[in-house]
Amino acid sequence: MKIPSFANWFKKQNEDTLTPQSNTKLFIIEVIKLGAFAIVTIFLVRYFLFKPFYVKGASMEPNFFDKEYLIIDELSFRVREPQRGEIVVFHYPGNRSEYFLKRIIGLPGERIKIKDGEIIIYNDQNPEGFVLKEDYLPLGLTNKPDVNYNLDSSHYFVMGDNRNSSFDSRYFGPVDKKEMVGRVILRGWPFNRAKIFSAPTYTN
Repeated sequence: MKIPSFANWFKKQNEDTLTPQSNTKLFIIEVIKLGAFAIVTIFLVRYFLFKPFYVKGASMEPNFFDKEYLIIDELSFRVREPQRGEIVVFHYPGNRSEYFLKRIIGLPGERIKIKDGEIIIYNDQNPEGFVLKEDYLPLGLTNKPDVNYNLDSSHYFVMGDNRNSSFDSRYFGPVDKKEMVGRVILRGWPFNRAKIFSAPTYTN
């Protein structure tokens, strides 16, 4: 009598149990698992990490135009503080159902003064104040009206890039961090204006 080797016996046992029907069932189960994982992942990304927004209005021109499609990072501000120059989406203080898109100009603890068209920032590093130079704005743009704000430990001063046509902290005051939804990280539409965004570098 011929005794089969263990390897041949093990192979045959597996071959006997893997029928075409069971292969199909395993494939369907794996597809269902993969689909469920994809749905959960999309849900988590969509509602807890990133969120799409459309630009509405002209307050951020010429850097953002009406109906452009943006992706907002909702995670960063949970683990770090917002930075000067970042473009943020937040709940309008006068109506939390409305979302505004503006740029952070003043940080908590700073004094923000707009005088003669210039933005002057006073903080611990610059007690005498420094004029904010914004290279991302068109040349010759001036800031009006004159304002003077002392920001507390959780408030930010925000402004639209279109300084002549923006309803921002000059009119409704500083924005609390808890009202911020997140920062703009990507413009996805239109394709010819697609861009990744980060905080600008300022020079005194």
